Parts: sequence; structure tokens; C-alpha cells
Amino acid sequence: MNMLTNPSKLRGFEKHIKIENVSRRSILKGLGLAGGFVLAAPIMMRPALAYETGASQMPHGTVVDPRVFVSIAPDGIVTILAHRAEMGTGVRTSLPLIVAEEMEADWKRVRVQQAHGDEVKYGNQDTDGSRSTRHYLMPMRQIGASARTMLEQAAAKRWDVPATEVKASNHEVVHGASGRKLGFGELAADAAQQSVPSVEGLKLKDPKDFRYLGKGAIGIVDLHDITTGAARYGADVRLPGMKYAAIARPPVTGGKLVSFDGSDAMKVSGVEKVMEVKGWPWPSKFQPLGGVAVIARNTGAAIKGRDALKIVWEDGPNGKYESGAYRKELEEAARKPGLVVRKDGDVEAALKGADKVIVGEYFLPHLAHVAMEPPVAVADVKGDKAEIWAPVQSAGGTREDVAKTLDISQENVTVNVTLLGGGFGRKSKCDFALEAALLSKELGAPVKVQWTREDDIHNGFLHTVSVERIEAGLDKSGKVIAWRHRSVAPSIASTFAAGTVHQAPFELGMGLVDMPFEIANVSCENPEAAAHTRIGWFRSVSNIPRAFAVQSMVGEIAQATGRDQKEMLLELIGSPRILKLDSVKDLWNYGEPYDSYPIDTARLRRVVELVAEKGEWGRQVPKGHGLGIAAHRSFVSYIATIVEVAVDDKGKLTVPRVDTAIDCGTYVNPERIQSQIEGAAIMGLSLAKYGEITFKDGKVQQKNFDDFPVIRIDEAPAVTNVHIVPPGPDTPPSGVGEPGVPPFAPALINAIFAATGKRIRALPIGKQLET
Repeated sequence: MNMLTNPSKLRGFEKHIKIENVSRRSILKGLGLAGGFVLAAPIMMRPALAYETGASQMPHGTVVDPRVFVSIAPDGIVTILAHRAEMGTGVRTSLPLIVAEEMEADWKRVRVQQAHGDEVKYGNQDTDGSRSTRHYLMPMRQIGASARTMLEQAAAKRWDVPATEVKASNHEVVHGASGRKLGFGELAADAAQQSVPSVEGLKLKDPKDFRYLGKGAIGIVDLHDITTGAARYGADVRLPGMKYAAIARPPVTGGKLVSFDGSDAMKVSGVEKVMEVKGWPWPSKFQPLGGVAVIARNTGAAIKGRDALKIVWEDGPNGKYESGAYRKELEEAARKPGLVVRKDGDVEAALKGADKVIVGEYFLPHLAHVAMEPPVAVADVKGDKAEIWAPVQSAGGTREDVAKTLDISQENVTVNVTLLGGGFGRKSKCDFALEAALLSKELGAPVKVQWTREDDIHNGFLHTVSVERIEAGLDKSGKVIAWRHRSVAPSIASTFAAGTVHQAPFELGMGLVDMPFEIANVSCENPEAAAHTRIGWFRSVSNIPRAFAVQSMVGEIAQATGRDQKEMLLELIGSPRILKLDSVKDLWNYGEPYDSYPIDTARLRRVVELVAEKGEWGRQVPKGHGLGIAAHRSFVSYIATIVEVAVDDKGKLTVPRVDTAIDCGTYVNPERIQSQIEGAAIMGLSLAKYGEITFKDGKVQQKNFDDFPVIRIDEAPAVTNVHIVPPGPDTPPSGVGEPGVPPFAPALINAIFAATGKRIRALPIGKQLET
């Protein structure tokens, strides 16, 4: 059972926890008056880690004076700071839980507080890339161990005994020889006088002694507030004297305002002002598109006033962008040679000499994030100071961009992070917060900018459109001897630099150049593709089209050779080995060092074998049902999925069962892994069935959930089983939030073929199954 369906079983863990924003100054001031103890333990330098990660390579890293705060009040309450944003992954629970585990705190006596945006103090705050746990597991353990050591030293000094004779246990420090005990609150003031121990001298807990990490179900700290309606999202922020704004933005990316007439808007009750919003020429990273803002006494009036505006736009160079024509351009490019980004052996000769060549051309359209909470932000700018309240995935990045946009010091910008009603990468881009800041500066009052669902779909940062063409050459025995994969898609880099026509290394490293099959002759190519709209990262990013193409081709090869899908997949993965990709000039490995996170085909084989066992691969299914399998490595995790589909005689598709095996290395909270994989199945099915953003005359044609639907509860997989591979003793943590999505669609498509004999190569499925 998904524990989220039975909140009462979790309430003992999270009901007591209050989430609020906090600054270091407020903690020091409050606990200083109370005689408490504040530990400002630095995140430790790389040499102290048991394994290397790419954390230090992130903007602001984890070594330039980042501080994570642990405080203990005289009554024993432990407060732990969360410096990442909560959007459903459980990071606001998991990172503090690591600290609590190591310091032997009783989780029921822990409070979690949300940090402001400040990457000088806290290090990188980008909550994306499925890297929070893999980058912060060891630093958080060391911080907890530092707190525990200081408490033990304080108790030993008070009892005048060697520190080796005392031990922290469940919120107390115990002297084993005499049985004396002191609570954390009683030791707080004395512990504050202890120096922070050196990293080298820290003794971390043996994992066999863990009480929380990797054990059972620890409910997220926000669960009680979410289920009772008390949770504070971006739209819930209210400030005295606050104005409300709705903005009309250019309907075509790169377009600009020519003129506007706001007279009818001013007639709407509650509307106070109509004004132009500054925009930046495209591409301009996350800067606002510009347009016309309607300022009102409430959001409803602002939206109604915006609807009454008369605006003349100049559409610019993207005014002729049309989805059907562009798809043909991508398909034509995929059928011609492109920039070679990986070359093993001689593919051309191997294809010419092959007994059979199987060609698959796979298409995925643009996709929109459509998080349940559309973008929203509140800003209060006074002189050279600005304060922001917003559901942003990167508080530190938002702070930096607000300061640059307003031309003020970062020290004068405060970013308060609310709970995110979903993110999926959209809220890594802070354009909506910048809009609020600009308007507040102009009006001299607090301003809330609320995006509607239509705004979100029309003016967001979309997942790229893609054509993936694969040619597989087989010898007479049915063995694959050649593999050529051409990937054609506009790049996210186009959001940052004009003229970008090739994908960036980080996109190429998501299932293209890192393809793990044991094939002698491999060529990966990247033909040119220009962007005509804003492209941004989206949950799982380029892994979605790559896994869809590669794993669908596995199914096609299995069918062509009369092989079982699973056996074909394992044959292609080949022998257990560490991939050597010497021909790849700039191999991107999710920002992680290859020594710590190599491409290990033994782990990929393991998840395939595990899901086949647990998912009962080969089991008998009713007529009209079919099983499909797919596997993929992304965000340095390994995952395999089996989907069972049922297709009735009218083409109606349902999913009775999903099984997913994941190897994410060392993990913190299995409840969150289960929740994330269940969510990935729902999202994967939504995208596969319905996900499609189209353009005509440069404008997005969809507007809301009526024409860009997500699956309803009656369409969701009836059963989703999650099987977690137990980590080895030295296996570092890897990603969970994103890896579940990529293998779902190809497993679904392979299952549809097994059920119906119909091969689908273009998503969404839409009406392709209807008879």
C-alpha cells in the first residue's frame, strides 16, 4: 500500500513538525536569549567523503562557506534547517532526517525550518537533477555526527569522565558505567561551548545501527498540513497593502509589444492600473517576456481586466512556427548524416553487410509541465531591498537573478520558499518571481503575480520536440552488429544563447552517447535543429525521447527475430562490465565523477532480472492484455519497468499493473522512493496517452486540461509495485525523482504491441488504438 493513502499511520512522525522560513540571525537571537545551543557545522570538504560526487562542481558548490544549522532548545527540541525546496520528493524531510539519524535525535522531537535563498551560507540550492540526496547524504551525516560529538563531549566534561565512556542515544547522552543520563536540552548550553570537531576525527554511525535511514515509512513533514489544508503554497501568501497582477505576454516566443489600449480594462471593477512590463529579447535565460500588466485589488479582477485589453503584438521570427511542418523538417534531418558524437567501429560497413536492417523512427512532441500549482510569486521591493515569496526550485538562483534584474546587491534580496504544488523543472526558472519584483519596484507596493493555467501552457518553458531515428543491423543469426542513432531536437541551450542548433553535452549524455548495449559498431549523430519556442528542462529531460526510442527498438528487434523481449534486452545489454566510451569527446555523467558513478551494465542487468522476477514476466494474461518491458539508466540510477496493458475491442487502453525495479544506491526513505515511482507511472501514462503541445502561427494551440489532459484516477494504473535493490555497503546514493519516467512509455508501447500487434512510434497514443 502507498502509505500516503493512509495518513493516520504517518501522523505520529510528521504532525509535530512545523515548517517556517528562518534566518541564521533569528535562530541565534532566539536561542541566545534562551540559553540554547546552535551548531553551525560546515559541509565537509571532498577529501573527507567516502566517495566523490559532483557537488563541488555545482554553482556555489558545497565548500564555499555553506552552513547547515542545527539548534537545540533548552526543552530538548532540535531544529534542523532544510535548504532545498519541497515539491513532493520529500527532500525537506529526508535531508534533516539524515542529520537526526547521525546525532541520535528522536525524530518526534525534531522541527524542520525552511531556509531562505542564500547560496553563500548554504551552498547550492538547486532542487533539481535528482541530486539532493546524492550530494548531501555524506555532508548531512557529518553535520549530525558533529552535533552528536559535541553533545557527548559536553556530558563527559560535566561528569568528569572520558568522552569514550559516554554515548548519545535517542535524544540523551548516557554514561554506561554509572547509568547517568542527560537530555539534549540539558546539555545544549554546554555543548555550545565545544569546538566543532575536525572531519577526520568524526565517527559516523554503522549503518546497521540506523533507526530511520532506509527503514520503514517516514512520512513527509508536510503531510499533516497538506492533508488538512494548512500547507502554505505560493498562492496563499498575503501581505498588507498587496496589489494583484495578471500579465498579457507575447503569444509568440520572441514577439514584442507594439501598442495597447487599456481603457476597457480600467472599467472592470477592482482594476486600478494598466502598465507595460519590461521584457528582454529572446533568448534571455529566465528573464520576463514582457507585456502588459493589469493591477487590481484581487486576482479575479486582474484577470478579467486583462481579458479586456486591446493589444497589438509583433510576432517576430517565430510567427510562422507550425508543428506539422516542423516535424517534417526534423524527420528529414534524421534521415541524413549529422554531427557524429559517438563512433565505435564502422557502422556504415556493418549496415551494408548486415543480413537485415530494422529502422525505427520515433517522434515525441513538445510537452508542458502543468504542475497543479501554476507559477505565482509575491514581491515587496522597497528602495534597494527586495523580498520575494515564491514556490521556486532554486531559492539561491532566484535571489541571484532578482538582484541582477533590479541591479541591487544580493545581500539586499530575501527569498522565502513556499511549498511547491509540483515543479517538474518549471519552477527552476524564476521568470514569474522577476515579474513580481519589477512590478513591485514600479508600484512601490507588494505585488502578487498569478499565472493562470493558460499562461502556464502558453508562455512556459516546454520540453523539446524530438525525432529519434535508429537503424539496427542484424547478422544471419539475429545478432545486432550495427546501431546508428540520430537524435534531432532543439536544445535547452537555445534558451541561453541565440543560434544554438546542436544539443548540449548534458542532453547528449541522456540515453544517446551513453547507450549501454554491447554492439561492436555504434554511431550516434546529432543533426541540426533550431528552437522556435522557449525550451527548458522537464522531469527526466532528454531521457524521455531516448528511452522511448531505444527501448521501443529493442521490442522491434525482438519481434523481428522471434525473441522474448526480456531476453533480447539482456542480450543487447551484454556482459557485466563498466562501459568505456573513449570515442565520446565530452561524456556528461549527470555531473558526477565516473569513478564513483560508472555506467555499470551489471546493475542494469540486475534491475531487468529483478523486475522480471517480481513482475512475473511471462505470466499468462487474458486475451487483449499484453506485457512490455523497458530499462534505462538516468541520473546515475538504474531502473526497469514492466507494464501490463489491456486494450478492448474499441481500442480503449487501461493499465492493470505496473512493476518497477530501481537501483538508486544507498537510500534514505523508502516511502518516498515508492511514492516517486508511483507518481512516475501516472505521469508516464499521462504523457504517453495525451501529452502534446502543438503550434500554429507561432502560438501554442492548447490552453488547459481540457485539451492538454492528465489521466484521471479511473485511468491510473490499478496496481504499481515498487522493488528497491538493496544497496551494497559502498554504493553511493543516486537519483530517484526523475529516473522512473523514461522507461514507462516504451514498456507501455511494447505491451500494446504484445496485446494488439500494433506498433506505435509516435506519441501521444491519442486515437491510434481506436478501431
